[in-house]
Amino acid sequence: MSLEKSTARNLILVFVIIAAAATRFINLGTFSSWSNFTPIGAIALFGGAYFSDKVKAYAVPLLTLLITDVMVNYIYFQKLVLFYDGAIWVYASFALIVFAGTFLKKINVVNVLLASFVAVFIHWIVSDIGVVLMAGSIYPKTFGGYLTALMAAIPFERNLLAGNLIYGLLMFGSFEWAKAKFPTLNYTNNTLQHS
Repeated sequence: MSLEKSTARNLILVFVIIAAAATRFINLGTFSSWSNFTPIGAIALFGGAYFSDKVKAYAVPLLTLLITDVMVNYIYFQKLVLFYDGAIWVYASFALIVFAGTFLKKINVVNVLLASFVAVFIHWIVSDIGVVLMAGSIYPKTFGGYLTALMAAIPFERNLLAGNLIYGLLMFGSFEWAKAKFPTLNYTNNTLQHS
């Protein structure tokens, strides 16, 4: 793939990610009912699936998460927070979701749906480690406390699953449509290492 085609492809990928990330700023009501309904899980899968440069695959989704986290905290809480308690576990979960996205070689509805469920499972089991370990946690720092945190997180993970499904289908669907419409966005295994 030529440098020009690779750059155009990457710009389209980044545009799709930014468009999805912008929806984090839509006020959907109280945090209790909509917490975790975000595009971030879908963005991580999307980045892992489509960026052949692994640095970009991880950097774009994780930087998107960081930037939107900072902005959401500032907009809703008037606080400038770079990293919050447990952030390392949240970011680790999304890095693992990017890794899961690298296994999406054939993009179709079934594979995106399955990957969306896998992404939620990863987020659920990894990010709740931080919930238990953070200072002032309401959960005891025991395996029983971790299981209690996992149970309490189910409504939030349900919202993340809804976000993964909706945004995933929109993002993957729109890029697959664009690839069909503009063949220069496609790549072959021979050109994979250059994009």
